[in-house]
Amino acid sequence: MAAEIRTKSKTRRPVLLNKLEGCGAIVTKAVIIPKEDGVISVSEDRTLRVWLKRDSGQFWPSICHTMPSSCSTMDFNKETRRLFVGLDNGTISEFSLSDDYNRLLFRRDYLAHQNRVTSVIFSVTSELVLSVGRDKYLQWHCAESGRRLGGYQLSAWCTALEFDSDSRHAFVGDYSGNITVVKVEDNDHQVITTLKGHSGSIRSLAWDPQRRLLFSGSFDQSIIVWDIGGNQGTAYELQGHTGKVEGLCYSNRSNQLISSGDDQRFVFWNMEAKRQETPEWVENDICEKCAQPFFWNFKEMWNKKELGVRQHHCRKCGKAICDKCSSDRSTLPVLGFEFEVRVCRDCYSEITDEDRAPLASFHDAKHSVVSMHLDDVKGQMVTCGTDRVIKLWDMSSVIA
Repeated sequence: MAAEIRTKSKTRRPVLLNKLEGCGAIVTKAVIIPKEDGVISVSEDRTLRVWLKRDSGQFWPSICHTMPSSCSTMDFNKETRRLFVGLDNGTISEFSLSDDYNRLLFRRDYLAHQNRVTSVIFSVTSELVLSVGRDKYLQWHCAESGRRLGGYQLSAWCTALEFDSDSRHAFVGDYSGNITVVKVEDNDHQVITTLKGHSGSIRSLAWDPQRRLLFSGSFDQSIIVWDIGGNQGTAYELQGHTGKVEGLCYSNRSNQLISSGDDQRFVFWNMEAKRQETPEWVENDICEKCAQPFFWNFKEMWNKKELGVRQHHCRKCGKAICDKCSSDRSTLPVLGFEFEVRVCRDCYSEITDEDRAPLASFHDAKHSVVSMHLDDVKGQMVTCGTDRVIKLWDMSSVIA
């Protein structure tokens, strides 16, 4: 069943439209049906459901199909109405939906993985079905024949996947926090590079094909913006969450990145703003401001007859400093820090009110988000939470 939420929006914020309830376990993925008042969802209770809005304003399942294993992910193509469901047993099942979204036709199974499928993408232009799983493999199949074309094994569980159809580059996030860039050919592949920057596992990826930006959300509560296009190697860090970043969506309509996670908040990042790379942290044996030795510098501690102190770093300049020389705190939105962080005295004196102007807005998601999907044209977004509830949001006032 579903409950309709009637709310009048007076401010620029997400508005909760509906709550879709009734699943017996966590809903792992949900997508909005384009040009229809409907949502497709898959859940760990093994059900594939198609929710359509009735005359009463509520959403009810027009299809409730039970799969042979728990559903872990899916991908839906609006042009062909082909649906690909990844399962916990490593299989990917392909279906076709009727014009009225009331009938489901099974097409084939792809025996892609030996363990849980964590992400699947269907590229209609390349006619490829790409998938990653906990068996550490990236696999790609022919979408016409169902034949396996190739695969690549990584060194850790694969947790997230994005694909650029024009260049045929696959971006694979893994449990170790790395992102491997693989160029996929029909029967071959080429490993381009490995992007390293996160200290925790990759939880989500988003790709902007126009500006060629890759966004990665991690267990370490941070987001990194990788400039794959014009400035290769440039990476911008975004710090605005207090929990794992589980979901990322990019709005080409407003050039905003939307992120969410288990801290129950939406963060809208202005990606038109000019940002700077976070400086690399300098390692030293003494404080670069007052020359007090750090606690591992036994020689200097003996010479000065004083105890060593703990090393800290200024988030603005990256210098190694002690606690006394970094007692000030400030936000640094241009560097991606929307919360107050540690800065040295010299940098703090240079920061102006204009430098502190926020480049992101924060809103209540009302549940811990597992995944989310944005329909940029309709201005709506759907989120799945650990509370087994699917929430449909009106985002038009935020991304207008």
